[in-house]
Amino acid sequence: MIRILVAEADPQVCEIIKRCALGEQWQTDEARDGIAAVKLLRRQSYQILILSCELPVIDGPMILAVTKEQVDCPVIFIGKSGAEEDRLAAFEAGGNDFLQKPFYPRELVARMRNLLRLFGMAGTQSPGLTAGPIRIERHAQSVYLNDRPLKLTPREYNLLLLLVSHSGRAFSREALLSSAWGDSFEGGDRTVDTHIKSLREKLRPHDGCIKTIWGVGYKLAL
Repeated sequence: MIRILVAEADPQVCEIIKRCALGEQWQTDEARDGIAAVKLLRRQSYQILILSCELPVIDGPMILAVTKEQVDCPVIFIGKSGAEEDRLAAFEAGGNDFLQKPFYPRELVARMRNLLRLFGMAGTQSPGLTAGPIRIERHAQSVYLNDRPLKLTPREYNLLLLLVSHSGRAFSREALLSSAWGDSFEGGDRTVDTHIKSLREKLRPHDGCIKTIWGVGYKLAL
């Protein structure tokens, strides 16, 4: 099981990363400041760290400085500034990658997968997901319905991946919007409804598997 430490003060950013991890069936621990992150690192081992450069008390680079004996895994720094000096500081502190906020959730997942492969942990990820007649091959980002390939847009793929990963769980439109488009997108509920309608059409004759939960959003029921 892949376990990730997310050290980030912004709860919205933490939620995005948590959803990314859930989609890959990875576990996450959260720390909202540097002190909490250091305490977690000293009692728990992780396969990947995501450290913010804007943490209170102790920032991401300082976390690595005081826990270098405990850290033996890839590290991704995230920060508001993409300036050259900030990126260089992150790499000089021992980081393996840097991602500027706001970021695309799928790009973060791709970067985490790549680091896990480089560190010899590629085999820990399940190659695919299934729910009834739906099968998703995540490495190839391919979707099959009764072994028939489906042509989905990137947004439709993101929506279906989240629903299949948590079959039976109801998601609000806001959660689906954030997962598929990111928090920086300014669209509304209608955007989600339109894409769900298109996704249902492509899933026929199993289009009824995406249920509308009135007052909440949608869920996959298979």
